[in-house]
Amino acid sequence: REAMAVILGCAEEDIRIVPTATGGGFGSKLDLTVQPYLALGALATGQPVRLTYRRTESFQSSNKRHPARMRLRVGSDAAGRLVGMEFDGDFNTGAYASWGPTVANRVPVHASGPYAIPAYWARARGVHTNGPPAGAFRGFGVPQAAFAQEAVFDELADKVGLDPLTFRLLNVLENGVETVCGQVFGQGVGVKACLEALREPYEQARADAEAFNARGGARRRGVGVAAGWYGCGNTSLPNPSTIRAGLRADGTLLLHQGAVDIGQGANTVISQIFAEAFGVPLRFVTLVGADTDVTPDAGKTSASRQTFVSGNAALLAGQALRREVLTRVNAGEGARIELGAGRITVVDGDKAHVLELDGLPADTLGYVLGAEESYDPPTQPLDANGQGVPYAQFGYAAQMALVEVDTELGTTRVLRMVAAHDVGRAINPLLVEGQVEGGIAQGLGMALMEEYVPGRSENLHDYLIPTIGDVPPVETVIIEEADAHGPYGAKGLGEHALVPTAPAIAGAIHAAVGIRPRRLPVTPTRLRAALRERENG
Repeated sequence: REAMAVILGCAEEDIRIVPTATGGGFGSKLDLTVQPYLALGALATGQPVRLTYRRTESFQSSNKRHPARMRLRVGSDAAGRLVGMEFDGDFNTGAYASWGPTVANRVPVHASGPYAIPAYWARARGVHTNGPPAGAFRGFGVPQAAFAQEAVFDELADKVGLDPLTFRLLNVLENGVETVCGQVFGQGVGVKACLEALREPYEQARADAEAFNARGGARRRGVGVAAGWYGCGNTSLPNPSTIRAGLRADGTLLLHQGAVDIGQGANTVISQIFAEAFGVPLRFVTLVGADTDVTPDAGKTSASRQTFVSGNAALLAGQALRREVLTRVNAGEGARIELGAGRITVVDGDKAHVLELDGLPADTLGYVLGAEESYDPPTQPLDANGQGVPYAQFGYAAQMALVEVDTELGTTRVLRMVAAHDVGRAINPLLVEGQVEGGIAQGLGMALMEEYVPGRSENLHDYLIPTIGDVPPVETVIIEEADAHGPYGAKGLGEHALVPTAPAIAGAIHAAVGIRPRRLPVTPTRLRAALRERENG
């Protein structure tokens, strides 16, 4: 709305934005695209305006994931314990900056992966080129960095004689261990539990792959494993959310939730958190969805922040409204609230207090009781050495991939994925599974097929995306290591669902055929060429 006010030459308050059900964003909806054209058209004609891009126009105008060239050096002692790492990455942000600076800021914090590394140096640069602009494609550069880092860790594990899973368990972060930014979390570091959850399926899959390969033939199977982490919210910057709630005289309980739900389930999860905090079943909460005229600013739906940040604001609003009700009837904190027509009954032990709502004065919004609360994660800027508090919480993950490679065709088929994700507290387990499965599907596309070539990728014949036939069975393991700052211990999930997928698939390809991918996607043409080059010496 701020940008639209500048373009239209009017005050922000003169613009009302009511989002519709837009579907997934994955970063693309953080940039201005069609909105100015639609607004100018509507302003000029006084009529609703709709713009539909042809497929070619959509490819040409939309932001892409940052292409990256990364160079890494990693060292360990003879036992395999990490002692140092260097990371240097150039990220092609295209002709316009878009979210390139944000990517360059986020990557150095994450390029170590969720591991304890005593000596660490990292640099990431957003580089302008005459190519299409790159933006905030799911993960803000972290998936690219994770692919490079996890591949190098696999190589180092080979050199010290450890299997990839054991190597990671030896070096992974735990509670009380410093991150590369000097943060120490007393609780909530669940990545070791994620990796340990993979041990049994990993060992079984390796045994099955070994038995399959012993039969000979052109098809070979392999197993890969990777871990990942993702800081929830903006990097070392304020990013508050505000939530409002109120009771009307007729007993209706409303929640003003301005976080845009783009399929990730924010409306559901934030409503659940509020209902729990206020102390009533979810069915009593009436949601007032995003509308700049009636909902407070809940910030961007990005950076895996809504469950964490807006969820905390909803928690505070629910608690504040509950305190107001209990204070009115002089009831204790453990009392039970029951909503009725025009009244609230508060049961406190063997006593029942009735609060008549229709006799209370209403505010300008029509509420006789109300609360509005904000939450901003406690972060701190990084100093010149990259030390500070870039994020108040991280989400953690580990994934295992079993693949089958056809050495004659160069094709790779993912047969199975096991994904263990530390979400702090699964507010809605079904939505957690949906996020993980969707992230893996997107990570599979990144690993094996999705590649934009300027001037050539104009439709879905040229740019392949996974179909249901490409996505394997996914087993989701929910790990709950409660976060100190999250609402009821919950953490964001949207982006770290994707981070370990491509590295795990790439590691599985290496385990199957001995070729370590250095570039994504691992297309049949590239893999077959690498196999033929090895055969020819």
